[in-house]
Amino acid sequence: MSRRLVNVTLDNLDDLPRRCRRCVFWELDPVNGERAQQSGDPALEKEAWISAALLEWGSCGKIAYVDGVPAGFVLYAPPLYVPRSVAFPTSPVSADAVLLMTAYITSEFSGAGLGRMLVQGMAKDLTRRGVRAIEAFGDLKWEEPSCILPAEYLLAVGFKTVRPHLRYPRLRLELKTALSWREDVEVALERLLGSMTPERALRPV
Repeated sequence: MSRRLVNVTLDNLDDLPRRCRRCVFWELDPVNGERAQQSGDPALEKEAWISAALLEWGSCGKIAYVDGVPAGFVLYAPPLYVPRSVAFPTSPVSADAVLLMTAYITSEFSGAGLGRMLVQGMAKDLTRRGVRAIEAFGDLKWEEPSCILPAEYLLAVGFKTVRPHLRYPRLRLELKTALSWREDVEVALERLLGSMTPERALRPV
């Protein structure tokens, strides 16, 4: 079984599951996101966002392949590029951090170590670029796959709460910690990403 990790580009964007490929929950503010879903073309908006992020900032995601088959991905970017981030009650994201937008692994490959591969790949990429930390908005009342990751799993993989909230706390992971995860943290990460299915993952809430 061969596994490889590649940067998200315009050439491989269609390797994201169809629902994820058309999802612009994070890429647009709430008003424009709703407008794109109702009368626009979310897929084109997604492509435009990826293009701008690549040109202005650089790599903004990773796709994992197993024997040539897309098996999962992670997306991340500075908060400046993520309009939805300012809509959360615990915003803004810290100036020295990049926002973990969303991530998932297909159920077929859950438990194969791809969660560790994806997030450590992200951490190594950001460390090389001088980023100090990753932050994310968690959902304390998470019940089903959505665009927002469950807070309990973010805590399980090493994130710490930096701004509490009854529903959407903001959490932070120092990159030096991300690069030295213990095995139990890697297992927790697999549980997090493996809980998301291709058809339901990243659904706007």
